[in-house]
Amino acid sequence: MVDTPGQGAAESAAALDEAAGTLMSVWARAHNGPDVPVPATQLRALFVLERGPVNISSLATELGALVSSASRLCDRLEAGGLLLRDPGRDRREVTVRLTTEGQALLDRLRVRRREELARVLATMSSPARAALLWGLAQFHESATASSDGKDTSSFSMPA
Repeated sequence: MVDTPGQGAAESAAALDEAAGTLMSVWARAHNGPDVPVPATQLRALFVLERGPVNISSLATELGALVSSASRLCDRLEAGGLLLRDPGRDRREVTVRLTTEGQALLDRLRVRRREELARVLATMSSPARAALLWGLAQFHESATASSDGKDTSSFSMPA
């Protein structure tokens, strides 16, 4: 959909919302394979950890969860071999990080997502793909830039 002078931000937002729902559906297909050993909430935690080790309190904040819930989530991921706990300077602060197996899972999912996206993009005309990518780049720039020019990107889903 191309925005025309008579359309407002609300109409554009509705169209974007619908398209984003479709994008998320295509994206999620990669996460629903039989070889994905964890549910979506645990995947979100792995995506956060892919950016680097964090303490459990910071992980809880990123996930919008209680520290106790994040700790239990880490217990399950550790039992599955997807993360490791590293003791901090004192016993109370523990850092968690991805294992090689955890990173391999995220890498597999990234390849699948890109394959799913490529299948859809291959059905689009070249000008439509170019317009989509340009629009998404503009959207990303606007969404991640704060009013003071600093990058405010913090999203725990993509890998």
